[in-house]
Amino acid sequence: MTDPSVYGTPAPPGGDPPILEVSHVSKTLGGRLILDDVSLSLWKGQLKVLIGPSGGGKSTLLKCIHFLTIPDGGDVFLQGQSAREMGQRNICAFRQEIGMIFQDFNLFDHLTARENVAIALRKVKRVPRDKARARAMEELDKVGLADKADLYPAQLSGGQKQRVSIARAMAMEPKLMLLDEPTSALDPQLISEVLSVIADLARGGMTMLMVTHQIGFARHLTSEIIFMEDGRVVEQGPPGVLLDEGAASRTSFFCSHLTELTGR
Repeated sequence: MTDPSVYGTPAPPGGDPPILEVSHVSKTLGGRLILDDVSLSLWKGQLKVLIGPSGGGKSTLLKCIHFLTIPDGGDVFLQGQSAREMGQRNICAFRQEIGMIFQDFNLFDHLTARENVAIALRKVKRVPRDKARARAMEELDKVGLADKADLYPAQLSGGQKQRVSIARAMAMEPKLMLLDEPTSALDPQLISEVLSVIADLARGGMTMLMVTHQIGFARHLTSEIIFMEDGRVVEQGPPGVLLDEGAASRTSFFCSHLTELTGR
């Protein structure tokens, strides 16, 4: 196992504190240690990618960051504010600042694309219906779905549904986005349309932490790759370091075998 500090990247210049700081987070589920003293930081405008074998703790880490799953140990700080110190009453406000994109879209089947985007604005932020619908149309237009606004999820492709879920998250104006393998449920021909939207968000300065096995995407658009295995951060660093052809890294070894299996 490689010491993460070998590949660790320094904070961006300027001395600004991170938007997100995960500090020594641990979690046990069903008697099994899923997260083992995990720490990482994310600065404004960064896109970092979590990769590693299945069962390594990546999805659980995202849920702990969002406090959908409460860590057993450690804490999560959003712009310096401790999630643990917020208490039950204020944790919803904490979650509103973090957009979460799941593998399986989580859209309401009985609502159109526009209403799926508008509903959180109306119910959570108490935005009037007309303004919420107008904002929903703005976000759908950004992901290329303005012409699908009145369709229901059953009438949309998997890629379109995932783009609706991204529009829904962005409508809430989050400080950062967590994406849990957003293309894993998609047919190969639909993956590129979702990755294109995520790339546009990255170029626009959205701060994101993303679980993915799309190595080509990770190589070209991320600030840093974080490799997790057995609940721990094993390596982290720029793609050009960890995925270099001559890199003797666990990340490079894993990705080379993944590419052989998937052709990606």
